[in-house]
Amino acid sequence: MRDDPFDQSGDVRPPLAERMRPQSLDEIVGQDHAFGPGTALRRLIDEDRLPSLILWGPPGVGKTTLARVLAGTTGATFESLSAVLSGVKEVREVVERARERRKDGVRTLLFVDEIHRFNRAQQDAFLPHVESGTVTLVGATTENPSFHVNGPLLSRSRVVTLRALEPEALGSIADRAVADRERGLAGRGIVMSPEARSALVELCCGDARYLLNSLESAAASVNDGATLTRQDVVDAAGRRALLHDKSGDEHFNLLSALQKSIRSGDVQAGLYWCVRLMEAGEDELVIARRLVVIASEDVGMAQPAVLPIVLAARDAVEFLGHPEGGYALLEAVAVLASAPRSNSLGVAWRAIQEDIKTHGALPVPPQLRNAPTKLMKAEGWGAGYQYAHDQPGGLVTHECVPPELVGREWYVPRDAGREADIAKHLERVKEHRRAARAAAEKGAPR
Repeated sequence: MRDDPFDQSGDVRPPLAERMRPQSLDEIVGQDHAFGPGTALRRLIDEDRLPSLILWGPPGVGKTTLARVLAGTTGATFESLSAVLSGVKEVREVVERARERRKDGVRTLLFVDEIHRFNRAQQDAFLPHVESGTVTLVGATTENPSFHVNGPLLSRSRVVTLRALEPEALGSIADRAVADRERGLAGRGIVMSPEARSALVELCCGDARYLLNSLESAAASVNDGATLTRQDVVDAAGRRALLHDKSGDEHFNLLSALQKSIRSGDVQAGLYWCVRLMEAGEDELVIARRLVVIASEDVGMAQPAVLPIVLAARDAVEFLGHPEGGYALLEAVAVLASAPRSNSLGVAWRAIQEDIKTHGALPVPPQLRNAPTKLMKAEGWGAGYQYAHDQPGGLVTHECVPPELVGREWYVPRDAGREADIAKHLERVKEHRRAARAAAEKGAPR
């Protein structure tokens, strides 16, 4: 007999993930770095001095569960708001109830799910109530609080980073769900094979909620007393949507992983992160734009020929669309990651910026100025300019920067790819000008 969705009273039975929610801090797994015995936060909780918290972590690590457990541990009344569904009216109602409870000596823990979705004005609305102690705020977010939570609210809260659950923690959650007779699946006599357990842990990618939902679906597909197989779990879990928010942290994390892998010369990793982005539904033109950046920023003058290749890949994406355009992106990734790399132009850019800050807007040297009128020529504009195409070897002897900057070398080529040839060219230019200066000094009257 398959799992009965109704309990003995005839009410609809809550999902397995809801039934298996931890009831105490000791049942919380995978977050010992923050809430384990002996940690600073655990001591505050044990001393009944729970501060307002911002819980930051990926989906399915137990942010809501932690808030409920903290309310129960501290004897506070649990109130919950969702930033997606709630507005100013709901906030006022919760605060008013908290005020009334406080008169009776009862505290309120206000849990705000997806707090980053509240705008700045809405987040500021919590400040006076947190400061006065009317509520202890516990906000949950999957986005970096530094960017998505107001500074004043952050300064009054402690940010707790929750980690994606490791395989050991996930396995213990699955074992508990199978072995628990009252809340779990033990009443049905279901057994989980080692292969099924491994598949369950692997497929859920650190998300306990997804693990329990998949386990429940797999159990619903077999009879009482059955042993769950790997295939039962795979069929129940289906193809999980990859964690990716096109405007959130994970979007930038994946693009960052792509660029840093290519910068490190790791072709395999570059291809992996590119496919991860495509599988998550990222706009392939966004990927192409990042590859154009990499071609200039990370490969640069070591192999300038890669930039046209990447631009051609961008054109192929526009021309072919998905999925065929993806091949062009992967080709560009492989070319970039296997090319010699140099950031010398970026170094030069920053060095020039510093000199501009130091010296300000220095005037253009006279020999470089355009002199279309007689007055300008009379002022000396263009005097001493040498037309490079008429000079031996195409090299001139006059300087092309303001006098204050003569001798500055912002761009220093590396011994990588094309830059080795550029270094030789720069040395020829310097030697030509040194020789011209020496000849001028030798011929100057004494």
